[in-house]
Amino acid sequence: MTNRKADSRNRPLSVFREFLESEASGGLLLMGAAAAALAVANSPLSDIYFRSLHAYFLGLSVGHWINDGLMAVFFLLVGLEIKREMLDGQLSTWPRRILPGLAAAGGMLFPALIYTAFNRGNPDTMSGWAIPTATDIAFALGVLSLLGPRVPTSLKIFLTALAIIDDLGAVLIIALFYTADLSLPALGGAAAILTALVLLNRSGVERLWLYLILGVGLWGAVLLSGIHATLAGVVLALTIPLRPAPGRPDDMQSPLHRLEHGIHGWVAFLIVPLFGFANAGVSFAGMDGSILTGSLPLGIAFGLFAGKMVGVFGTAWITVRLGFADMPAGASTTQLFGVALLCGIGFTMSLFIGALAFPTAPELGDAVKVGVFAGSLLSATAGALLLRYAQPEKRPVPGHS
Repeated sequence: MTNRKADSRNRPLSVFREFLESEASGGLLLMGAAAAALAVANSPLSDIYFRSLHAYFLGLSVGHWINDGLMAVFFLLVGLEIKREMLDGQLSTWPRRILPGLAAAGGMLFPALIYTAFNRGNPDTMSGWAIPTATDIAFALGVLSLLGPRVPTSLKIFLTALAIIDDLGAVLIIALFYTADLSLPALGGAAAILTALVLLNRSGVERLWLYLILGVGLWGAVLLSGIHATLAGVVLALTIPLRPAPGRPDDMQSPLHRLEHGIHGWVAFLIVPLFGFANAGVSFAGMDGSILTGSLPLGIAFGLFAGKMVGVFGTAWITVRLGFADMPAGASTTQLFGVALLCGIGFTMSLFIGALAFPTAPELGDAVKVGVFAGSLLSATAGALLLRYAQPEKRPVPGHS
């Protein structure tokens, strides 16, 4: 009984475990959606598929409603997870942040350098440098779920924490480098709504519907301002109240916890797969081999596979060897290397950044998809095979030296 109680105290957050399980399931659904998009785009239904995405509804195309509207809810969830983990979860202390934080930084720097090396002589493609810097947490955890207990829970937590920090970096990149011409009146309106949201938070107001109504207005103002509308989701998330409960980190009464659990299923099982289906479709009709050997797809593919592998594993290994952080409990160096490979699965966020980098060049958009597919598939296959046969950490037998 005592051991069971001690184990319950040392377990990750129950909310966090539920997140891991449903996110893995969502990753499997995302894989199916991507495969379906490729199949439809290369079938007799391809014309209907592409025309439907370009059909207009209420001033925006269906594709824009998915990428700018529904994905704002995805970014809202990202923001909620970042805030919760930073204030009340696995990233709430600096010792917990060091290993995934430095690994995430290395995992963003090296892919960008590799992409730049491939495209430094081509100004038309240099704006895509951030495409291979992202990790798709749903896809990566979906692959991990297929491996079952072969992978220690500590590595799943490490991967999730790394991906959350990685998402934060992607949000900053989008805000700083993929912003169009700004509209000062719309930007002023967004600032006014943000001020109202902050005042609600500071005043202790916990009625979620007030935040959500203002959030819709914030999304509209940000959309008109020239800043990518999805960032409104992150900004809104940071204003949602969270009441940390010492000793009860999985308290579901805080508005942030209630909203996170309320939208998580919709994001994992509808919004992200729908985004994957709408953005993964690439027609191979009339496509020649040059699209596979161009600097753009090669930079993305090698950035995801080699860049993430070297950046994440190299940085984490050096951090552990220097004594700045401990190796995830029960994990071997080989298993850490396998997880670093899985970080090269950049599907959702990489496609999203690719759409921002080349909004008016459909031929480059197809090359982006080919590069993302190749790098993500190679990373997923290599990582899964390595983790499938990797040996766990060898623990010393008591009484033996």
